[in-house]
Amino acid sequence: MIQSLQNLLSERLQSLGISDISVQVIVTDDPSHGDYATNIAFVLAKKLQVSPMEAASILANNLASDMPPILSQVEVAKPGFLNMRLSTEFLLEQLESRLFTSELKILSAAFANQKIMIEFTDPNPFKEFHIGHLYSNIVGESISRLLEAVGAEVKRVNYQGDVGLHVAKSVWGMQQLKAEMPEAASALSEKAKFLGKAYALGSTKYEEDLPAGIQVSAKEEITELNKQIYDKSNPEVMELYKTGKQWSLDYFETIYQRLGTTFWHYYFESEAGPVGVQLVKEYLDKGVFEQSNGAVVFPGEKYGLHTRVFINSLGLPTYEAKELGLAPTKYKDYAYDLSIIITGNEINDYFKVLIKALTVINPNLGQKTKHLSHGMVRLPEGKMSSRTGKVVTGEWLLDEAVERAGSLEQRAESREEVYSPPSALRLPRLAEMVGVGAIKWALLRSGIGKDVEFSFDDSISFEGNSGPYLQYSYVRSQSVVRKAQKQGIVALANLSALSVEPASEERQLLVYLTRYNDVIVEAAERYSPNIVTTYLFELAKLFNLFYQKYPILKEEGILRDFRLGLTKAVGITIKNGLTLLGIKTPERM
Repeated sequence: MIQSLQNLLSERLQSLGISDISVQVIVTDDPSHGDYATNIAFVLAKKLQVSPMEAASILANNLASDMPPILSQVEVAKPGFLNMRLSTEFLLEQLESRLFTSELKILSAAFANQKIMIEFTDPNPFKEFHIGHLYSNIVGESISRLLEAVGAEVKRVNYQGDVGLHVAKSVWGMQQLKAEMPEAASALSEKAKFLGKAYALGSTKYEEDLPAGIQVSAKEEITELNKQIYDKSNPEVMELYKTGKQWSLDYFETIYQRLGTTFWHYYFESEAGPVGVQLVKEYLDKGVFEQSNGAVVFPGEKYGLHTRVFINSLGLPTYEAKELGLAPTKYKDYAYDLSIIITGNEINDYFKVLIKALTVINPNLGQKTKHLSHGMVRLPEGKMSSRTGKVVTGEWLLDEAVERAGSLEQRAESREEVYSPPSALRLPRLAEMVGVGAIKWALLRSGIGKDVEFSFDDSISFEGNSGPYLQYSYVRSQSVVRKAQKQGIVALANLSALSVEPASEERQLLVYLTRYNDVIVEAAERYSPNIVTTYLFELAKLFNLFYQKYPILKEEGILRDFRLGLTKAVGITIKNGLTLLGIKTPERM
C-alpha cells in the first residue's frame, strides 16, 4: 500500500516537472488525519521556492483535479503535511481480493530470490536445552518465515558445540555418575536431565581446589579428557561421548518438533574446528593473527575492538577459531547471499571481533554475515545457570505453559459462540497450541534486542496483549463463518456493490487490513517479528469492537455479506500473521 502511494505521488510530481525527490509515505495514527500522510511538501517547497503549505496545496490540487481511484480525499494540514484518505471502492476491492487468497508470500525487492542461511537455537550437546535456546529458536523460526514470505530462499541451520571443555566436564561427570546412568530405553527427558546433572558436577569440581590426599585434581582429569575427545584416543571415553551426544541430539529434536522447526542441516564444532585452525595458521603467517604467550590471538585493538584468543596455549582451537571455520563450511554447502546468526546479546562483543577477523580474511563472506542478537528471558526465579545445575529448561517452560493453558481453555466453556466440548483426544492438542502459542507471543511481542520479563499470568490469558487473545479472536471469527455456512450463507462476491458507507469501526478494519502486506515487508526487512505482533493485536482489538457493536448475520443482503466478508478477512489475516510467527491457530476453543 505504501509503495503504491509513493509511486502515485512520484508520478504526480513528474507531471509537475519534478523527478529528483524521494517520496516517503507514513501511516497516520489518527483516522481524522486521513489513512496515510506524506511530508513531501517540505522538500517540494524548496524546489518551488514557496512555503510548505503552498507546496502541499499544489500537490493536493493536482491529485484532486484527477483523483486516482485509490483515493477519495486529500487534505493539506499544517505545517505542510498532505493527508490522504483511501476510497471506499478501493477498500472493498481489497477486501474481496483478500477473501479469495490466503497466500503467505508478499514479495519484497530487498529479499526476492535471495539465498539466506539462518543459524539459530545452537544448544550444546551434553547440556540442557534452556530458555535462552528456546528464545533463539522462536526468534529464528519467525524471522525465517518472514523472509520466506517476502520471497527469500531460506535454509535453517543449527550449530552445536560437540567438543570443548564443556563436553569434557560432562563426560567426566558421566564417569562419576555412571551408576545413575539411565537405561537405553529410558525417556529422553530423563537422559537429558542426567546429562545436565553430569555437566553441573563436572563444572563444579573443575573449579574446586584439590582436596587433601588427592594426587590428581578433577581439573587435570577433565583437561586430559578434553584432549582425548579431540584426538579420539580413548575408546572407553569415546563410547561415553557418543552415547551422550546422541541422547542430546535426540532430545533436542523432540523440542524442535513441538516448536515447528525443521533444520536443513546441523553443523558441529568438531567439523568446523579443523577448518578454523587451518585458517588461523595460514593467516598467522600473513600477519592477520599474532603469537601471544604461546597462544594465537586476533589483535582486535587495531580495529577498535578487543583481542581474542583463537588457538590456546595447548594448541587447541577456541570457540572463535571454530566459528571462523564455520563460515566457509556453510558457504561450501550453500552459496548464500546472506548468512544470519542469531544468538543472545551477551556475546555481541565476541561476534564483533569474529566478523572483523572473517572480513579481513575473506571480505566476501564477512560482508555477507550478519549477527542478530536477542535479549535475556527473565523469570521470577532469577537468572538461570547450567553451571550450577539450576538451569531453567525450555521444556519446563513449555510444559508449565501447556498445563496452565489446559486450565485456561476450560474457562472458555462460558463463551458459547466459540466453544464446543472437545474430545479427550483434542483437549491436550488444544492446550499445547494455546500454551506454546502463549510462550511464542510473549517472547516475540517485544523488540528482539530487549530483555523479556516473562509472566505466566500475563502471557496465558484471554485478555490483553497475549497469544491466547489472538487465538481466541481468530476462533471467534471462524465461529461466525461456520454459523453462516450452517444457515446457507455462502455468497461473498461483489462486495463492491455495497450501497451504504461503512460505519467508522468497519472502515477502520478495512483500512487496517490493507496494511498487512506493508507490515510483513517491514518486519522482514527489519528482522523484527514484534512489528507483526503489534499489528495483529491492534487488528484483533478493532475486530472485537466491531463484533460487539454490530450484528453480522442478523442483517440482510449485501450488508450482511459485507460484514461476513469483513469477519472472514480478519480471520484469514490473523491466521496468516500468526503462522509467520510460528503460532498455530485452533479452529475451536
